Amino acid sequence: EVCDEAFTLGKLSCEGKTKLVYDINSTTPGRCLIVSKDTITAGNGAKKNIMEGKAEMSTSTNASAMQILNDVGIKTSFIKVSPITNGISPQCHMIPIEWVIRRVATGSFIRRNVGVKEGYRFAPPKLETFFKDDENDDPQWGREVLEEAKLKCGDIEITSHLIDMMEKMSVTIFEVMEKAWQTKDVSLIDMKIEFGIRCDTNEVILADVIDNDSWRIWPSGDKRLMKDKQVYRNLKTITNNDMKNLKENYSWVSEQLGEVAESFRDQTKSTTVAIFMGSPKDMAHCNSIKASCSDLGVNCTLHVSSNGLGPVISGNTVLPVINCPPPSPQWCTADIWSSLRLPSGLGCATLLDPQAAALCSAQILAQRNPAVWARLRVKQMKNFLDLKQSNAELKQ
Repeated sequence: EVCDEAFTLGKLSCEGKTKLVYDINSTTPGRCLIVSKDTITAGNGAKKNIMEGKAEMSTSTNASAMQILNDVGIKTSFIKVSPITNGISPQCHMIPIEWVIRRVATGSFIRRNVGVKEGYRFAPPKLETFFKDDENDDPQWGREVLEEAKLKCGDIEITSHLIDMMEKMSVTIFEVMEKAWQTKDVSLIDMKIEFGIRCDTNEVILADVIDNDSWRIWPSGDKRLMKDKQVYRNLKTITNNDMKNLKENYSWVSEQLGEVAESFRDQTKSTTVAIFMGSPKDMAHCNSIKASCSDLGVNCTLHVSSNGLGPVISGNTVLPVINCPPPSPQWCTADIWSSLRLPSGLGCATLLDPQAAALCSAQILAQRNPAVWARLRVKQMKNFLDLKQSNAELKQ
């Protein structure tokens, strides 16, 4: 989405410990302004300090995180920053659940699960849910409790179907951000996120913000080097020097994630697959491959050469080669064998569907390209969500 039109500030919709949400009046209805505060808290607000510049750093960190997620196909509530301490989002009915995804056991998890040693690695990531209730210290809810609560957000009831979707989205979002931080040799230890239901479309989307209050991150996987809000939680007394160091941590996170977000875009631009065709008559077929590659963040260049391309190219390069011959009536009798029955010493794969050829190319590139890896991971999630939605519609 884009939101470049002018707007005026409306009423204060809600206020939390670290942000305010205002309605806005603009040409496009159904949007709001999220305003960050220079406030850092812990213990559900029992501990509270002002950290000058935190609002700007939180807004910048969130913008970078959302740019990464939006670019790879995750639906989020983020539209744009306006200005440096504010962000514009679609209005949502917030689902009062914190989804916590953990890669490494630490913090409250090991306190609640005596016998699990700190550092235990979850594979796949561990998913927990907590009901947002400050007065009762955000109690943990199991899946059964969440289903039986039958929460309503707007006109939408949170059913087991929607819970399945949010579980899948939570783990995918975590793994994408984990992959992003790995490019900086930073381990994403755990992360909390929230979902909302868009007031205009009734879609479940990633809502709220993702900033340095939202996760634990350990550079080089070393807890002693932590850069997140846990540093503040651990302080017994708070000096001016403590606040200075804390601000430096938040600034470092904002800068590093900004570089990651731009790197993801650069990686998409620099990743290229060369498509060779026997003649211009194959252009429509090759454009179909190109379009599927583009959906996965892979650029393509088109070239006209000659027949028998796959085996010839395979014999003259160390790069992987994928045959995807254009359809013809001769497939079943002759043509396909020129791609399948190769001379010894050659090793090119053969796929008949253009989308499959593009997917195979992306999977090869994803081994070294985090941005393409993330798009493939999101594609897996979307396949799951599409199947869930189709089954839900059959039951209606």
